[in-house]
Amino acid sequence: MEFKVGDLVEGKVTGIKNYGAFVDIGNGKSGMVFISEIANTYVNDINDFLKMGDTVKAVIISIAEDGKIGLSIKRTLEPPKNNGNRSGGNFRRERKPAPKPDGSYVWMPHKEEATSLDDMINRFKASSDEKFSDLKRRNPEVRRTKRGNGAK
Repeated sequence: MEFKVGDLVEGKVTGIKNYGAFVDIGNGKSGMVFISEIANTYVNDINDFLKMGDTVKAVIISIAEDGKIGLSIKRTLEPPKNNGNRSGGNFRRERKPAPKPDGSYVWMPHKEEATSLDDMINRFKASSDEKFSDLKRRNPEVRRTKRGNGAK
């Protein structure tokens, strides 16, 4: 049987290293599952997820010119559910529609983006100065300090 990228294979774990696991996929071939391709969560220790002799399903993600086969177990798994927390990945916050008084919804347009880095820096500086002056008004003991000398 000839293997190609995208094939779903099943095999036995034949070796575990700190960087990944080796899987015998049949026909005298074996593949490597790197630690980042084992699970949908952060994997600190592969032994928490795989044991020698385990049967696993994996997808072939690469075949090198020298015949080395790269496998992924996590691509056969369902993606993790995002229950409002940001752990486990970089999730973008979805835009929600704004409710109208009659109960219907209308999508809010995106804010106009700054046209240059200078515009963004100036906007940040103005916002920062405004927040600092507001803080000084609320608490007169707050003063700017010089960096490095620890003086107030």
